[in-house]
Amino acid sequence: MNDKLIAIAQRQDRSAFAELYTHFAPRIKAFMLKRGCDSATAEEIAQMTLVAVWQKAQLFQPEKASASTWIFTIARNLHIDLVRKAKRPEPDPNDPFFVPSGDKQADDSIAEAQDAARVRAAIATLPPDQQEVLRLSFYEDMSHGQISSALGLPLGTVKSRIRLAFRRIRSDLGDQQ
Repeated sequence: MNDKLIAIAQRQDRSAFAELYTHFAPRIKAFMLKRGCDSATAEEIAQMTLVAVWQKAQLFQPEKASASTWIFTIARNLHIDLVRKAKRPEPDPNDPFFVPSGDKQADDSIAEAQDAARVRAAIATLPPDQQEVLRLSFYEDMSHGQISSALGLPLGTVKSRIRLAFRRIRSDLGDQQ
């Protein structure tokens, strides 16, 4: 069977696939029935498995496993995926996560504004190089790599400046709380 799978991978050999299909389809179905699937689901998994074998035959490595081990592993993984999908609960529309929060209380809005002002003040005390990397990262939404390229700095320097800025801001804000 390894040779047939290799033929599929190298030449997309339809006759080799037909032989693999004839050999493995009933065995995969029986395997799935033993794992507790109903007949229709077992048949569906067998079909999906053999489609995956056709599409991914080039990934087969005969030195790591036999064709049957590889194919049955695909079937097992597809079965696990189906079981996981079936066990997902439907979202509850009354879950507090999905219910929009009401209007903010005035004292919450004031507290948030005060916190934002404290953070801005803490950022203003940072050295200009740290302010720049924070601005690019959080206001311009640039990745660390993009900041590194834009400023012509090593990536490690960008990360260090962000880390140092956070440490200093945390220190400043900790004193005020």
